[in-house]
Amino acid sequence: MLDQFVFDSEDNEALELIATDNGARLDTFISESLDITRSRASTLIEKGLVTVNGRLVKKSYVLNHGDVILATPLQDEIYDVIPENIPLDIVYDDSDLLVVNKPQGMVVHPAPGNYSGTLVNALMFHIKDLSGINGVMRPGIVHRIDKNTSGLLIVAKNDKSHVSLAEQIKAHSFDRFYEAIVYGTPKEEQGDIRFSIGRSRTDRKKMAAFDEDCKLAGVRNAVTHYSVLEDFGKYSHLRLKLETGRTHQIRVHMKAIGHPVVGDDLYASDKLEKFGLKGQCLHAKSIGFIHPSTKEYLYFESELPDYFKKILSRLSAEN
Repeated sequence: MLDQFVFDSEDNEALELIATDNGARLDTFISESLDITRSRASTLIEKGLVTVNGRLVKKSYVLNHGDVILATPLQDEIYDVIPENIPLDIVYDDSDLLVVNKPQGMVVHPAPGNYSGTLVNALMFHIKDLSGINGVMRPGIVHRIDKNTSGLLIVAKNDKSHVSLAEQIKAHSFDRFYEAIVYGTPKEEQGDIRFSIGRSRTDRKKMAAFDEDCKLAGVRNAVTHYSVLEDFGKYSHLRLKLETGRTHQIRVHMKAIGHPVVGDDLYASDKLEKFGLKGQCLHAKSIGFIHPSTKEYLYFESELPDYFKKILSRLSAEN
């Protein structure tokens, strides 16, 4: 069970939920809906971080169909995040920011139950100053990529840079390009995927695709642009550009169009995995942004990691 909220990668706004049945206790509903412990849910309610129809209520409050529940994340609790001498692949570094190439399998920041071995633990060992906007658990972290997604990530060294970069992401002017190997090949060589994304109504660990004009609470618009780099028949190599940055966006969008990412244990678990991957074959290959101080447009590109190149070589040999 996850003992934390999972919010959109672009912000930490409160999460809105709608009660669909009568008779559930508020603390039970929050616990089950957000996949957190009941004690954690109770803490949120007792701290005044949960409202029902705009009012503060007790954890024993009995919900009615249609009640609107707004849950705000707890501020980071005070933990000692220990600096760890973990090697970092630093692509760029100056007084305002750095760009790192995160390996597959590394978590970006500490969270309950996982306080070591993260990118933040490594950053705190190697980097003297990091922005404090996201609290003690996520210093310098402007945006995130999933644990099993490899690739480029930008880190802010001061609050001014953090604000500037976050605003670019929110305005969709922060360029993010990925490459992936997916099952099958899209009919069109290039296209746009515009399904909205929200938490799954049947499995709270997953996100789900909804119609573009969906008005359900907690469902937000999402746009991914794709192009086919190489067609291997049963598989294809894609380039993808994020216009928005929703949780699991590429993984959810690719599943929604019938071409889930190879190795994805959440969204392609019904597929036979023959490559022995430890996670989805998805790499954040390049990023581009306006430097917060110089106002110069910077663009960085990384090599595909070995796990990715080995699969490409194998597919090329088989075709």
